[in-house]
Amino acid sequence: MGDLRRMALLLLILAGTGVTALAYEVLWTRMLSLLFGVSIFGVVFTVAAFMAGLGLGGMLGAQRFAFLSSSRAMRVLAVIEGLLAVYALLLPFLLPALDALLAQWGGGMALPAWQTLQGAMALLLLFLPAFAMGLAFPAALAAADGLPHAVAWVYGVNALGGALGALLPLWLLPAFGWRQAVACVAGLGGMLACSLLLRARHAADLGMRAGMKPVRPAALDLLAYAGVGAAALMLEVLWTRLFGTVLLRTEYVLAVLLCVYLLGIALGSLLSRWMRARAWLSLLPVLAGLSGLLGLYALPYVAQAAAGDFSSLGGALLAQGAMVILCTLPVTLLLGAWLPLLSRRVGDGQCAVGGWWYGANSLGGAVGALVGGFVLLPLLGSAGALIAALALLLVSGMRWADRRWGGLGLAVLALLAWPVHRLPSVAELLPAMQDARDLFVYEDVVALTHVVARADGQRVLLSDLQRMDASSEPTAVIVQKNQARLPLLLCPDARSILFLGIGTGITAAGALPFGDMQRVGVELSRGAMIAAERFFAPVNDGVVRRLRLIHDDARRFLRASRAHFDVILGDLFHPDMAGRSNLLSVEQFARARARLSARGVFVQWLALNQFDPHTLQVVLHSFRQVFGAHAWVFVDGYRLAMVGFRDAPPDMSAVLRRAATLPPSALGGEGVWTWLARFWGTIPDFPSTPVQSEWAPVIEYALPRLRYDVGLSPLAMWRWLWRWRQDDARALATLGIPARDARLFQAARAAAGLDVRSWMAELLGRTRTAMMFAQRARTLNARDRWPAIALADAMYASLEHGLPKGLSRRQALRKVLAIYPQHAESLRALLRLAERRGDRKAAARWRERLRQVSPLALVSGGS
Repeated sequence: MGDLRRMALLLLILAGTGVTALAYEVLWTRMLSLLFGVSIFGVVFTVAAFMAGLGLGGMLGAQRFAFLSSSRAMRVLAVIEGLLAVYALLLPFLLPALDALLAQWGGGMALPAWQTLQGAMALLLLFLPAFAMGLAFPAALAAADGLPHAVAWVYGVNALGGALGALLPLWLLPAFGWRQAVACVAGLGGMLACSLLLRARHAADLGMRAGMKPVRPAALDLLAYAGVGAAALMLEVLWTRLFGTVLLRTEYVLAVLLCVYLLGIALGSLLSRWMRARAWLSLLPVLAGLSGLLGLYALPYVAQAAAGDFSSLGGALLAQGAMVILCTLPVTLLLGAWLPLLSRRVGDGQCAVGGWWYGANSLGGAVGALVGGFVLLPLLGSAGALIAALALLLVSGMRWADRRWGGLGLAVLALLAWPVHRLPSVAELLPAMQDARDLFVYEDVVALTHVVARADGQRVLLSDLQRMDASSEPTAVIVQKNQARLPLLLCPDARSILFLGIGTGITAAGALPFGDMQRVGVELSRGAMIAAERFFAPVNDGVVRRLRLIHDDARRFLRASRAHFDVILGDLFHPDMAGRSNLLSVEQFARARARLSARGVFVQWLALNQFDPHTLQVVLHSFRQVFGAHAWVFVDGYRLAMVGFRDAPPDMSAVLRRAATLPPSALGGEGVWTWLARFWGTIPDFPSTPVQSEWAPVIEYALPRLRYDVGLSPLAMWRWLWRWRQDDARALATLGIPARDARLFQAARAAAGLDVRSWMAELLGRTRTAMMFAQRARTLNARDRWPAIALADAMYASLEHGLPKGLSRRQALRKVLAIYPQHAESLRALLRLAERRGDRKAAARWRERLRQVSPLALVSGGS
């Protein structure tokens, strides 16, 4: 009983080493993503470096530590765990030197060369600690050699600890930040090292080990199991891509995916104690290959279920985790059973063999991560690459199986895989786009890019199946072009503009009426670059051919570039998606400020529906930390612009003179006073608010909860914003509006305030009050587009309930156009009426007007 109790304590400690190992991996992966930018390239390189270290360490450990006594093996484990903790504590102090080295070497490199350097740095940083972890596995097997089925127990509890370790950073990072999170894990590692030393003093070495002869599996066996490892890591990378798209790729979902994967490995290893090695090794390849298709067949159903209503983030994660378990658990259980079964079949169950299998599997995993991410994914797409990984798994596993099953298994796999060798269409995966048709699909290691056409001809750009507010719909086009209009208005002498993110190119098109200037765009997604040029040219005015487009990561570009720009524009994005909140950090804002020319302006746009007051306050406070008291806020519809100046705000007289020379289209036909009236105020000082830092993230762990917060309302956001909106007197002083123009500004600003009050009334369900505010706003400023759109939409919607007294449908639609001449729905309805009457001249006239407002509205199905 005492021996069992001591062995149980040892297994608990070994589970703890699994916790620290995976927590280190997640934290170090995040650290490298901070250095190298928001790119999955860094993730793939990190995993490859980690697995290579584990593999070589496992093989060397199998030779050096396999026949240590239990007490000596525990001491070796204690030393390794202690050294890992020391390395983890030292790493934050090594980063500044590495950062400077990267800036020196990589400043002028093209993106492929930079990514190669990135891989080398990942290898440099992670290979050594991963090598130490690889050494630890054979030592752990030696420490537990007296335990029946030791390989299954050690592998299982270590993987189980790893599943918990994958979740641990979700609590540590938002609570303490990166450096403190690493210190906490290192502290746990130090305690485990001390526990191992204490346990070693009381260990009872079982049996005589000195005379035992090392057993090494045959080279072909090791190569075959390396193939299993390659396939397993391919599956992990590809499942992350597939499920990360339909389940929303937040920090939480990525951790759940990794946790579920390791949980299956752990359970499979523990269950292998009751499996007959010879029989199951024959079944494993076929079963694993075929069951791996389950996720592809289930993907549309997972997407439909994930789009359901959840009352909390916890409930959503539990449901999504259950979906992932159902789709991946059969394969991961089988993968977990493979190593213990092999150690029993080839090596008579000796623990010494386990290190060789572990090392070969890990080395194969390193190669699999690189091949899967950089070769198979761009070549075959995620679905095709996953099928290739399953085929590799089946072929590799047949080394220990009855050969007769191999050909049959491949034939059945090919037959079942054909219907799902390509991803389902967007209409099948996104319930909100049932009427959409895929026009363009581009997949690489960075992103899965779709262009889809809706039934009305409008096109939408999707990245990883998440809507990026990038659409050819007329109001969306206005909003996107407005993002460029504001900063160029506030920089009257602008000769250059940098777009951080291109998307559809519509935002960049907003800069074209401002005359000749240097236009530069930085875009990481190759698919988005192609889509902007080929599929959105009708609404972006062919802007891709009129700017210098650079394929790069925005953060990397700002760090490496030595150029300066008069205007830098940060595009909209989903800040709750993994890694994206780094673009709203104080470090990113500082990089942008450093690249501004004298009197330059930086504008970062935010979508208000993606924040609550607290998280928005964090971002505003972070922005103010960089740009000081001259950090301004403008509000355009449900979009908020944070405006920061390199030195001082512009001279408003110069702004007004420049605006007088611009064509009306430069400001969207709304005029300079409409735009200046959207000034909300300077960003207040929020002294007790934390900042969003790359090293101490805040919002990315809070924002995912907003999707499921049933108590959250945009009304609370507007009320919070309204409380600190500057009054007209302070706004006049802050902007420096000349006294002679004060009345024009005040009238337009009163209209802008009524716009907001109209939206608040609409949110309260007070439609008549909302329309009253909109009508008053339009009276004060007829050039303001928002009240006109609100009134036109309301009038058009009312026609569904009957026509106004004394008016025909055609007359009523003309009334709508009198309010807002660009109302696409009314133009389309008048076109249809003319076609039904057979009035070709009228139809041609309405068709041309609709084409001018919405060039894609007349394209059937977007073809």
